[in-house]
Amino acid sequence: MKKARLYQNAADGTVSCDLCAHHCTIKPGRRGICGVRENRDGELYSLVYGQVAAEHIDPVEKKPLFHFLPGSLTYSVATAGCNFKCLHCQNHTLSQISGQVDEVVPYRYREPAAIADEAAAASCRSISYTYSEPTVFFEFAYDCCRAAQQKGLHNIFVSNGYMSRAAAEMLAEVLSAINIDIKSFRDEFYRTVCGGRLQPVLDNVRFFREQGVWVEVTTLIIPGLNDTDEELRSIADFLVSCDPEIPWHVSGFHPTFKMLDRPSTTAQRLLTARDIGHAAGLGYVYVGNMRGSDGETTHCPTCSGTLIERSGFLVVANHLTNGRCPQCQRPVAGIWI
Repeated sequence: MKKARLYQNAADGTVSCDLCAHHCTIKPGRRGICGVRENRDGELYSLVYGQVAAEHIDPVEKKPLFHFLPGSLTYSVATAGCNFKCLHCQNHTLSQISGQVDEVVPYRYREPAAIADEAAAASCRSISYTYSEPTVFFEFAYDCCRAAQQKGLHNIFVSNGYMSRAAAEMLAEVLSAINIDIKSFRDEFYRTVCGGRLQPVLDNVRFFREQGVWVEVTTLIIPGLNDTDEELRSIADFLVSCDPEIPWHVSGFHPTFKMLDRPSTTAQRLLTARDIGHAAGLGYVYVGNMRGSDGETTHCPTCSGTLIERSGFLVVANHLTNGRCPQCQRPVAGIWI
């Protein structure tokens, strides 16, 4: 247990948590929506500091990040908890814990310095805070970020983008890259499927890009819920308004958790989404969860030359020359060294 950051005390013993866009008001003895921040005698505590429930070495492409140190390894860590309640969560046994009763999630206690040491020893170039929502274990993630910087490692968030502006400002100082889900372009979807709102997510995509953090965006395309041409075009138009160089990953849905009534996304719908993104002006649109196509290959937006060839999360060939297309010399946005 660790005293939390980013909260305000009230005279009646309640606390106002300012970590994410829910801004929970929490009574003594109760927890916020995330289930892992608790008011104890008028002070807010993180219940998961150092309680690492998932720890793996991954290719950075798995995050997914395709324009950030391609082919490198990243040390991935997570604790339990999430500030969303997504009906289709793929990691629900880790993320969807109750805010009212204790649920046992196996973990081992880890110090931030030990995480950074092991990442460096494993020849990882970055640490990723991922699997569950890293915002809810902010205190631990932030301390790990500082430890990573001392080792010369990069830091990555894989996030729903629902952190508060105060949290985003602190994270912008320590993150090199972030992948943010834009789950839909409709507030109704966020309210009914995720338990949140759209606008804070959009604000944070724009904010991190403006702060110089490398941003990539993922949209899981769910048949009948967020897959119309109009909605996909709205997401693409928004990204273009932020920066047309932001890579957009459009991924296929498979039934899971509490959303078993939907079919899997078809290959044609994913390819159509890619075409919509390109037509809107995005330079880089990738198709995920669909094998047997070139949807994971990076092409030059100017000359269409092949820049980075991938098979799943494996980089097969990288043809970039000093971050440029070798054929037309166009600079390719990203972090390459």
